[in-house]
Amino acid sequence: MKLCVPFSIAAAALALTGCKSSGDIVVQEGVGITALRSACPAVGVPAYTGDITLFSPENARTAEAIDVTASMTNVRMQCNETGDQVYATATFDVFGQRRDTRGARDVQLPYFSTVVRAGSSVVAKRVGTVTLRFADGEARAQTSGTAGAYIDRAEATLPDEIRQRITRPRRAGDPDAAIDPLAQPEVRAALDRASFELLVGFQLAQDQLAYNATR
Repeated sequence: MKLCVPFSIAAAALALTGCKSSGDIVVQEGVGITALRSACPAVGVPAYTGDITLFSPENARTAEAIDVTASMTNVRMQCNETGDQVYATATFDVFGQRRDTRGARDVQLPYFSTVVRAGSSVVAKRVGTVTLRFADGEARAQTSGTAGAYIDRAEATLPDEIRQRITRPRRAGDPDAAIDPLAQPEVRAALDRASFELLVGFQLAQDQLAYNATR
């Protein structure tokens, strides 16, 4: 699974995976134009939010006090970009494990889905719940979840003038032949404004996030 994060709760930068076809322009820092993609957002899990640990007692943080652990994985996206509103759906699996296997038990885990623009601007956020159902005597359980979001197609599309500046053929000897258009501030700003991500992860308290970052 590829993870991704330009998100305020985690400062690490990870790779993005997107929906590629004819359409908008995909760039990677220091690489230039690498492919064409649609107006669909990238999808992924922000750093440190793909795992959750529950303790018993709740305020304990020792290995012996671990009650339930769960991981979010297999994040996949479907995207419909036929209209003015692009609709993206992220589905994911959750695998859980518990320490005490006595009796059947349901464990509800909160998760978030958020649309991020330009790497840091949160456009929308929703919180949902997935439920792990442990059978009597079983230490493991799994479930799945879904998150969806609408994105304005016009906002996810580069202006024609910017597209032309990036894709214009350049011949040896032209005054700007050696100038990378992606290094121009106005081009980079337009690329950032047209970049969206649909991020999903567990809705963690600050101490849970800190635990994930330092374990």
